[in-house]
Order: sequence, then C-alpha cells, then structure tokens
Amino acid sequence: MLAADQISVRFAKPKDMPAVLELIKELAAYENAASEVKNSVAQLIDDGFGEHPSFECVVAASNTEVIGFALFFTSYSTWKGRCLYLEDLCVNENYRRKGIGKKLFDFVLQLAKDRKMKRFSWQVLDWNEPAISFYKKYDSVLDPEWINGKIVLED
Repeated sequence: MLAADQISVRFAKPKDMPAVLELIKELAAYENAASEVKNSVAQLIDDGFGEHPSFECVVAASNTEVIGFALFFTSYSTWKGRCLYLEDLCVNENYRRKGIGKKLFDFVLQLAKDRKMKRFSWQVLDWNEPAISFYKKYDSVLDPEWINGKIVLED
C-alpha cells in the first residue's frame, strides 16, 4: 500500500476527469446519495477547463493513478470578500487513513492563503464522524447555527 509521501498532489487535467468522476460517485455512495450524481466526464471537462471555468481541482496521484481529489472554487462574502469554497474532497477507500486526504486539504488551504482569500469553507454531514474529527484537527469552526438552503433547478 502507498504512503502519503509516495503521492503527489497536482492540479487536475482534463484527462483526470474520468477518475475524478468515479471518486465523486464513490463519495456519493458513502453519503447514501449515489443516485443523485448526474454529472458526466464531458460536463466536468467543460465546467472545469472550458472558456469560463466554474471550479478548480487538484488530484492525489501515484504515477498515473488518481486516488483522490479536491474540487473547489472562489466564492464571495459580502462581509469578508473573496473566499475559497471546498466543494468536495475524497480519497479512494483503499487509500484512506494514510495522510493523503491531509495532503489534499493542506494543498488547497495553502492555495487559499497564497491567494489571500478571507475564508476557507466547506460543509460536512453531521453524521460523518471521521471527517468531523479530521477537520477539528485544524481548529475549524463547525457551525451548527446555519441551515443550508437550496433550490434544485434541474435534475
């Protein structure tokens, strides 16, 4: 099995999107929402690498095998200014608990600092104890006060 020091973290390329989509599906299954994934490789490539990219993505890779990803984008707070929002971070189940998720998270956190973002934020399900424990190691503020809202425009 690979250790974190044998893994590189780099910006994703369009050719990585099939592996990223598989990891997205793996994460959705873990969150009991496998049927909700409607995205496609073509859509990821268009949305992430097209004329007006909607997101950035970094991958954890061993040689040519992508085993983890973090997908994020710039958001804006009227109170703070530019922020970085981590949409998803996932490491293949076979490679978890080896420090690879930490490498991905630290990479994106450093990007937020380098870009002088005012806040780095994400969501975590209230039952996902391994993730909550992970984020608490960073002295993160896990705010139970806010209720998430959404309107699904297209399914």
